[in-house]
Amino acid sequence: MSTADVEAVWRIESARIVAALTRFTGDFGLAEDAAQEAVAEALVSWPRDSPANPAGWLMATARRRAIDAIRRRVALHDRYALLAAGPEPGSAVDDLIDPDRIDDDVLALMFVSCHPVLSPEARVALTLRVVGGLSSEEIARAFLVPVPTVQARITRGKKTIAAAGVPFELPPAAERRERLGGVLSVIYVIFNEGSTATSGDRLLRPAVAYEAIRLARTLAALQPDEPEVHGLLALCELTAARFPARTGPDGSPILLEDQDRRRWDFSAIHRGLAALAKASPRGLGPYGLQAAIAATHASAASVEATDWDRIVVLYEALGRVAPSPVVELNRAVAVAMASGPERALTIVDELVASDRLPGSHLVPTVRGELLTRLGRLPEARAELELAARRCPNQQERSVLLRKAAALS
Repeated sequence: MSTADVEAVWRIESARIVAALTRFTGDFGLAEDAAQEAVAEALVSWPRDSPANPAGWLMATARRRAIDAIRRRVALHDRYALLAAGPEPGSAVDDLIDPDRIDDDVLALMFVSCHPVLSPEARVALTLRVVGGLSSEEIARAFLVPVPTVQARITRGKKTIAAAGVPFELPPAAERRERLGGVLSVIYVIFNEGSTATSGDRLLRPAVAYEAIRLARTLAALQPDEPEVHGLLALCELTAARFPARTGPDGSPILLEDQDRRRWDFSAIHRGLAALAKASPRGLGPYGLQAAIAATHASAASVEATDWDRIVVLYEALGRVAPSPVVELNRAVAVAMASGPERALTIVDELVASDRLPGSHLVPTVRGELLTRLGRLPEARAELELAARRCPNQQERSVLLRKAAALS
């Protein structure tokens, strides 16, 4: 087996393995470390001797590493005896993981990785590591941070979970929905970073976005009765459907009005619409409303044919259930398309006056576009130049500078 084969097996089985080890050991950090050691051993041994049951091999090896670690902890002899009495190394992974509990195990792993005691950065890093199966190097590349920074976040996260005594279990039913919001927000952050990179020289990081979609699909399979889980999955699928048309061959951004809609991924659109249908019967929440906006775009043949009035209404609803200055800014864009730039500029100027997005490049970007449409070109150019100075993404910055230069 090649390194790619090892990585593929790990990506598929990592959540199951770490979840089962955590349940057996009662130690989240130990389970994750043991699983990583098993992968490192697989990278060395599998190219020479491929196992018949790769997942079972990883599980058995990780279990041995956990036993070795517990053996070294003199105070934990009782726990070691309990583990040692389990199945022999080499057993199939299905013998080591209770098939009746696996769904709960993976779901519990998500809740532990996204626990409120952790910082937002640690939640993202731990979720990508233990649920997504990404290495520290992959996470560092995805978020353009040094590998030691990612490793430190993961280490601190595991220590925080241990110090807080976070149990490896599903939260009680009364708490689960409240905690579910934290899990959804982590997946949302990961997807947004892949959909529009906050910094660097690329607009898209598809691998990051598709990892978020995989996490959302897993969560939807584990929580099929939660509408917002399906709403988030729908939003991710419908947004990712436009990826093939969002950049040119050189990676430069292509604006919505200039995209070749024939290049959109219609399979992703169908999956997104199906997920949105599952979210709709009990009323749409914040993610479902954003998905409905994305669905309106996806169903239109062109920008001109888009139902902008519907999008305005959806943004107004979103502003009521999840108010934020970004929602207001997006509503302004929709209002400009539905009713003209003058009304939209009033909304944006209110955001400027209240300074609700200080330092953001988004407000001057939108304001510059609206001023351009109103023929106030010197003001528009100043706004676009300000947006370019603030924008951390090189590809977006180049677009803003070209627009500003065109106004001269």
